[in-house]
Order: sequence, then structure tokens, then C-alpha cells
Amino acid sequence: MKALIDLHTHTIVSGHAYSTVQENIQAAIKSGLKYLGLSDHAPQMPGGPHPFYFHSLYCIPKEVDGLKILRGIEANIVDFEGNTDVPNDMLTHIDYMIASLHPPCIQFGTKEENTNAILKVMDHPKVKIIGHLDDSRYVVDYERVVEKAKQNNILMEINNSSLKPTTFRQGAWENVAKLLDECKKQEVRVIMGTDSHISYDIGDFTYSKKAIEENNFPEELVINYHDEEIIKLFNI
Repeated sequence: MKALIDLHTHTIVSGHAYSTVQENIQAAIKSGLKYLGLSDHAPQMPGGPHPFYFHSLYCIPKEVDGLKILRGIEANIVDFEGNTDVPNDMLTHIDYMIASLHPPCIQFGTKEENTNAILKVMDHPKVKIIGHLDDSRYVVDYERVVEKAKQNNILMEINNSSLKPTTFRQGAWENVAKLLDECKKQEVRVIMGTDSHISYDIGDFTYSKKAIEENNFPEELVINYHDEEIIKLFNI
């Protein structure tokens, strides 16, 4: 099946990525995507953008040459109560939030602390995706997290970048297998995200697809393949 959507992409605005918004859009069109999400890091990431960047997202068109563009943000979870570095006044033009744990923004906690951070952040109405919850340094209770994701209609991300041989995250393949197993048991949908930091990676889900196939995860629970579900969840 052909993936229709990539919602985890970064531009030079994130501070440690290498392509512009226009280059990412062109790459998405070339790769045959129907939907592209722009999800630059929120301001607390070192080198990240000023809040004014997100206040001005209305400048970005919602469609270019048939490609529909969603305006997003990758929020940094900043404490074990699930608070983020995205105040309400930054959300005016935001279609969705990816909420993620990043070492520069929050210390590695206990299993209970990390789990609590994820459970609490899922109560935020703009959070649609939990990003790369696959790093052994942030051990979590997958059963509880997936249960909450089902309750709140939130997608668990299968992050292509985490599964690359060059990844800095630890234990990703093993953790993704556990996450997929729990999502399968509870019938919770996942989303493949490239976490691209350069335009050439947009729409390339090589490793995410491999993990899904190796773990016999049902394609009907992979939202990237299902146009009607994408439209409904993201109100497109």
C-alpha cells in the first residue's frame, strides 16, 4: 500500500535540520504524498524557533500543486506532569501537535515518571501523535500508554528515523516491537513518521514499514494508508 501522509518533518527553523519549507513541499510532491505536515520543534529545543514563527504559520498555503499541507509543531514535554513548551497563544494556526520526550528538554525519569508525563500530555486537545516513544532511556508502561491513546483517539508513532542504523536512540527496534504488539492487542492505530531533517527523507518509510511487516502488524491500523481516517482525525 502507498503511504499518503508524512506529519513528522523538520525544516531549518528547527535549528538542526537542513531543508526549507519549500524544499520539503517539493520533496513531498515528488514522493507522491497527498498530505504533508510541517512539525518544527517548539522553542525550548536548543536552536529552535522563536514563538513568532508559529504565530506566522498562516503564511504557508494549505495546498500546493495538489499537496495538502498541515501546520504542526513537535512539542517538547518539559516535566513529568506532561506540560509542554507550547503556550495557548502559539496554537492559533496549529492543526496538530506531536508530543515528544527529548533529552535536551527533560531528564530521563523512572518508568512511572515517564509514563505519567505521556499520560498527562495526551489530555492536551491539540496532541494527535505521541512521537518516537521507542527510546530505552525513557522507559514507559506501554500497556497504560496505549490504553490512554485509545481513549483519547491519539496515534502512536512508528518513527523511521529511530529505526535507522545511524539513530542515537537506544533499543528502538525492540521497543517498537513491544509498542506494536500492545497496539495490536488493543486495536490502536499507529502513524509512520519519517522525522525527516532533510528533504530527501520525506515520504521514505523504509524502516517503519519493515518493523510493521516483521511484527505482523495489521495494515488497517496504520493510518498512513487510509484517506478517510486521515481526513476525519485531522479535520481536513
